[in-house]
Amino acid sequence: MPPQRPRGLRQPPPSPAPGSSPGPRSSEAPVPPTAPLGPSSPLPSQGRRRPGGARASSGGSGSGARAGRSGRRARGASATVSPGPRLPNPRLTGLGSGLFCAVAMFLLGCLDQLLFGASPAVYGVLFLPVCVLTALWVRGGDVLSAPVVLPIAFAVGLLPVAEGGGGLLGRLMGLVTGLATQAGWLYGGTLLAAAIVLVRRVRWVRERQRRG
Repeated sequence: MPPQRPRGLRQPPPSPAPGSSPGPRSSEAPVPPTAPLGPSSPLPSQGRRRPGGARASSGGSGSGARAGRSGRRARGASATVSPGPRLPNPRLTGLGSGLFCAVAMFLLGCLDQLLFGASPAVYGVLFLPVCVLTALWVRGGDVLSAPVVLPIAFAVGLLPVAEGGGGLLGRLMGLVTGLATQAGWLYGGTLLAAAIVLVRRVRWVRERQRRG
């Protein structure tokens, strides 16, 4: 009968045999192998934060919005402002300018006779704007014809205004008398048209030289 061991005493573990490797203890659980820690992979570009990035994006969007608002305001202002009426600016030839001023003066002479009783002063005043329009509306190549056709138009328009006896001879005598008494208006309107024509002629020659 084997001898009994006293209670309370722990038997020491048996010593390993010589030449044998010590095995793991039964009381300790084996530790699982862990993967080696490699170099940390770089974060994607979307995950990185740049200092001031949010401010830059907000500033760009704000400037774009302000530019869009200013553009809409400018377009709205240009749409609300309507262009004013433009004055007629025809270009007449030498013959056309002569016909224009002759017809205009004849109609003004008839109007003077009907409304003012053939007043030579009213006729002379009405002759001045016709001279200005003729000098402005004739084209650049025919500006020198304006001072030539204006005296002829003055004489044509003076026929309804001139006073004279009956018949053709009486009308001619009244026309000569009217030209003699209203020479001031005739010379004044012709000189005014000549000054305008001279300025336009100089500008026209300079433009031709620049183009050449």
